[in-house]
Amino acid sequence: MWWAAALPLLPLALPMAVRTRRTALRLAPAAGVCEGIAGGELAGEPFRLLLLGESTVAGVGASCLDFALAGRLASALSGRLQRPVAWRAVGENGITAGEACERLLPRVAGQDYHLVALVFGVNDTTHFSSSQRWLGALAQLIGHFRRRGTRVVCTAVPPLQHFTALPWLLRQLLGWRATLLDRQLSVLALAQGAGYCGVSLEMQPQFLAIDGYHPSALGYQVWGEHLAQWLEPDGRSELAREPAAH
Repeated sequence: MWWAAALPLLPLALPMAVRTRRTALRLAPAAGVCEGIAGGELAGEPFRLLLLGESTVAGVGASCLDFALAGRLASALSGRLQRPVAWRAVGENGITAGEACERLLPRVAGQDYHLVALVFGVNDTTHFSSSQRWLGALAQLIGHFRRRGTRVVCTAVPPLQHFTALPWLLRQLLGWRATLLDRQLSVLALAQGAGYCGVSLEMQPQFLAIDGYHPSALGYQVWGEHLAQWLEPDGRSELAREPAAH
């Protein structure tokens, strides 16, 4: 259905896409190391958190990962759990979920975490990944961590219709496609025993970085706190449950 609507508009949309790619402001990933500890002054064994995904996991739009999604989520979880949170961010700018299975998963495959957050969707939207490849890659990622007894949460596909770096027509077309992938993600997560955290935040201009495409430091803070708040209703005992031994 999406292709049926999009094909007549491609003569207009494709030149826009080429021009946008050529002229878009490109921000570097966040500086610094890709792991850290939030709430180090608190007692108890650290809660182990992994974020795996695309440019937002790499912290594009923030000065360092402490101020990106990984650091903000770890800080919010530490406050709610009242224990240290040892976080690791394994992300790559421009990567799709399928590519992550090949390049990112081997880097963390033998490690155990209490919680893994999978953050994908923008690049699968703009790269026009097929539903089969999109869902197959996510199922592989979820299945790997679930078999290790790890809790998995999938974050929603970001709403590209609010990305101001894109011309209006591209925002509408890609936003619609992102919504379709997001619906598929929510169904898959439920079927695979993973969590799914949708977007219920009001999108505001200050939540975007100067490139109009990635979150700002404030956007990451609000996103991290929202995700931590969504996780809490499942119970602190569930969050703190130890992964199965391997």
